[in-house]
Amino acid sequence: MKLAAPALVILGLLVACGSAQAVEPDEILPDAAMEQRARSISSGLRCLVCQNQSIDDSNAPLARDLRVLVRERLKAGDSDAQVMQFVEDRYGEFVLLRPPLSWRTILLWAAPPFALLLAVWMSARAWRRRQTRAAGSGAKPENLTPEEEARLQQILSNDEGGSTASRS
Repeated sequence: MKLAAPALVILGLLVACGSAQAVEPDEILPDAAMEQRARSISSGLRCLVCQNQSIDDSNAPLARDLRVLVRERLKAGDSDAQVMQFVEDRYGEFVLLRPPLSWRTILLWAAPPFALLLAVWMSARAWRRRQTRAAGSGAKPENLTPEEEARLQQILSNDEGGSTASRS
């Protein structure tokens, strides 16, 4: 019970840190609705330096420049779609964290399902091959010649006598 209070404080701090964003105070717009629009747009734009973060989460100077650009376009009266289009026209489709499905991005969208299907197919094929080998190794031996049969019986009879004597 003594550890419960510090654990809750640490958990609270971790949750608060998880939602921290790189937006600096001088970037924040005075209009709360417009700032919310800017945050929504920024969360969909990739930082070209970090590449796997939105510009809202990145501390890179280029990300800051893009956040300022988004806010300037909103102040100029652009709609959310116009701002996104402006940034995309300027930096290319790569700047979008979630690029739309188009003929240029079809490979990007099709690669993960294709890779999954390929992995399942290869695994099933390897499993079948292993099952075939296991079944092949358990096949009945060929018939023995009479000499081999006699020798086998001799070995078995000698082994049975020796093993019972050693067990006593």
